[in-house]
Amino acid sequence: MKILVCISHVPDTTTKVKFVEGNTKFDTNGVQWVINPWDELSLTRALELKDDAGAGVKSVTVAHVGNATTEPTIRKALAIGADDAIRVNAEPVDAYFVAAQLAEVVKKEQFDIIMFGIESSDYNNSAVGGMLAEFLNLPSVSAVSNLKIENGKAAITREIDGGKETVTVPTPFVAIVQKGIAKEPRIAAMRGIMMARTKPIRVYEPIAIEPLTEYVEFEMPKPRAACKFVDAENPKELIALLQNETKLI
Repeated sequence: MKILVCISHVPDTTTKVKFVEGNTKFDTNGVQWVINPWDELSLTRALELKDDAGAGVKSVTVAHVGNATTEPTIRKALAIGADDAIRVNAEPVDAYFVAAQLAEVVKKEQFDIIMFGIESSDYNNSAVGGMLAEFLNLPSVSAVSNLKIENGKAAITREIDGGKETVTVPTPFVAIVQKGIAKEPRIAAMRGIMMARTKPIRVYEPIAIEPLTEYVEFEMPKPRAACKFVDAENPKELIALLQNETKLI
């Protein structure tokens, strides 16, 4: 059984976001790039399955759509434990474009399980995994919080309103995972970092497909108002603020 984990290259969540060129472009100066946190958890669970001799997972591959500058992030995934990687040499202009490129990768390589984080921490679209499943006419399961392989079959636990449900699904399939799929992201050891230098990254050229969306301009949220402190002995002032300023009562 082969697992493909699709990863995004995103700014560290502590990054101070700035835009340039009239708020039409993200300012990448000084930005620390990381594996998307949800994808990192997805990769961790895939590697746990590979470590389980009874699961029958032979290899874990990571795939990414991006230019050559994203390869350090891919190397991080290899250092964590992925066996090899695939990079589609294109700028990820929108979710539809990315899903189409990754669908071509799956067609060429033939994976049994394709895993996505539920969203990326930059655009939060929650769209690529479902789109890829539609491109390939594959079953997909979203909100996956646990994934086991028993007797060659995948058993999936997913979050639903008011509880959880467990489903089985034939391979190949797409699993769109969320927090809970792994307790903590796996951290690369020194041996993994050294081995990652020699692990292969196969580069595919993109297929011709037009994106469906265009980003015209970005706008920062309005700054929050300064905090107001109310004397505990003055409830009338607090009530007046809640009535007249926040409109909460």
